[in-house]
Amino acid sequence: MLAAHLPPLAASLFSLLAITSLLLAFVMLGSRWLYEYMIAFAVQSWLIALLSAAVAYYGDYPELYGIAALTALFRGLVLPYLLLRIIRRLEIDRELHERLSPSSSLVVGGLLVVFAFVVSAHLGAALGLAGTVAVLALTVMLSMKLIGFLMLVVRSEVVSQILAILVLENGIFLGSQILVPGMPMLLELVILFDLLVVVACFGVLVRYLLVHAGTSSTRELTRLTG
Repeated sequence: MLAAHLPPLAASLFSLLAITSLLLAFVMLGSRWLYEYMIAFAVQSWLIALLSAAVAYYGDYPELYGIAALTALFRGLVLPYLLLRIIRRLEIDRELHERLSPSSSLVVGGLLVVFAFVVSAHLGAALGLAGTVAVLALTVMLSMKLIGFLMLVVRSEVVSQILAILVLENGIFLGSQILVPGMPMLLELVILFDLLVVVACFGVLVRYLLVHAGTSSTRELTRLTG
């Protein structure tokens, strides 16, 4: 495994990029403003693209340079642009129907990170990877997945729901770049283009909610059943 045999400089770089990506997930979790969500996601995506390029360089995976470029393009530019169009169409710039306050969400998010670290440390010890970047990568991956699920639960605005799914997927993608960088390129491309489908489907959902419910809150979906 690449993460178990990294030089100190590469390990430090990977750790910095992974931890910063996790902190940006907390920025989204602790904010009410949709534009801040979008900017944090874009920066997080650029960091993951940089991580892919670093893995390509240190691990001699030249195909990951293409993945890094596509990640920067689609996750860092195209998806934020599509989200910006949705936000402007909604004419709403903040979360209005939160189930948990940002401060409380941050506390819960911190507890989830602790849980992810405990699980990752046990797995790392069992696999003989204790003290390597692999444990950190697994911790960040699980933490971002759990934070994504938490955002899905506590936020109701459609844009928040979209970004929760994207954060969840970013966590999986980040972890895969460090833990299994030899993943077939075709699978990586499928994951990237699936995100465009997700955002497009949510764009349709936005229009449906606005026309039939007069709101952008997914809570109103319960009124449209039956």
